[in-house]
Amino acid sequence: MNEVLDRFLRYVKIHTTSDVENTKCPSSEIQREFGKILVEEMKTMGLQDVAIDKNSYVTGTLPANCIRKIKPVGFIAHMDTAPSFKGKNVNPQIHADYDGKDILLSEQSGVVLSVKEFPELCNYVGKTIITTNGTTLLGADDKAGIAEILTAIAELIAQPEMEHGEVRICFTPDEEIGRGADLFDVENFKVDFALTVDGGEIGEFVYENFNAAEAKVEIQGRSVHPGSAKNKMINSIEVANQFNQLLPAQAKPEFTEGYDGFIHIVDMKGDPEKTVMQYIIRDHDAEKFKQLKAIVQNAGDYLNQRYQRDIVKVKINEQYLNMKEKIEPHMYILDIVKAAMNKADIEMFVEPVRGGTDGARLSYMGLPTPNIFTGGHNFHGPYEFIPLESMHKAVEVIKNIVFELAKE
Repeated sequence: MNEVLDRFLRYVKIHTTSDVENTKCPSSEIQREFGKILVEEMKTMGLQDVAIDKNSYVTGTLPANCIRKIKPVGFIAHMDTAPSFKGKNVNPQIHADYDGKDILLSEQSGVVLSVKEFPELCNYVGKTIITTNGTTLLGADDKAGIAEILTAIAELIAQPEMEHGEVRICFTPDEEIGRGADLFDVENFKVDFALTVDGGEIGEFVYENFNAAEAKVEIQGRSVHPGSAKNKMINSIEVANQFNQLLPAQAKPEFTEGYDGFIHIVDMKGDPEKTVMQYIIRDHDAEKFKQLKAIVQNAGDYLNQRYQRDIVKVKINEQYLNMKEKIEPHMYILDIVKAAMNKADIEMFVEPVRGGTDGARLSYMGLPTPNIFTGGHNFHGPYEFIPLESMHKAVEVIKNIVFELAKE
């Protein structure tokens, strides 16, 4: 029986897309239903203090199995999938002994996972690759993390002869819309540090992420019959296009990499009377992040001046900050993770993630929480895939981290 695969396939078929328009927590009731399933599974495994609170945070504890004092550790993953692509009716495909060629995901729509476009596929020749069917995302972000954590816990329980300290678990809602840590009870989690299992390819360790904000731009036009519109109509769609053109082209995500920040339009709905646009703003550097936010605000101010009326309203909300400054005083965590990966014959690489995790917010809430790999690639879309062997290695690393703490 392949426990991590079995869990993963069960989890991804459960619809848990978060809803940015809903201010409640969880933003979608389907996340609570998934949480209840996880609670029952964790109780069956024998974990203690298993609970789901009113906001759908799922928690549980694997008690220490020895009397000597060992530093406890926490592992965190999120239950929701990204609203940027369809997450319902996920039907994963398993490609055993991958041959290094293009993978046809959907014959009907012609969606292909191309080696030319995704050359990282070449790293997994001979491995088992789990993909989408070309019509949905996969959900490895972050159901792979949940499956890997619970499989590691199950294996720890099955090895009572191996001493370990207390292990705390939390599965959060709404990470994909920037709210995963909003109602996290850091004080009651009772660990000195935690790790989110929410990263990318095998070997990745992240303690540096984007500063992040979201911007909502509302444009109030004036709809007039086009036959008599001269000097009267203000078409909000036209104004929205003008707003978007005022933003620097080089700051679009498709033209950025590494430490480059970006301004990304993620949604636009409207008619001549009113248009609403949603943007996300990202940068690793605090000062550059401030400048990008100012660019968005200034675009609205310019158009209001141009039209001699307040037709553009820009509201910017910060979502999370770069965790780097909160992790650097606790670099012993890196040493523990590196030793755990070395033991699993994995070469760890450290790089700034062009995104964020619950750990960014948690680190500013007093819980240092860097991020480790799940093994997945191309999250949030139909080209998402994850090698099964990378998932097995993630399970091994989680266990090794627990055992490394027992050595101290």
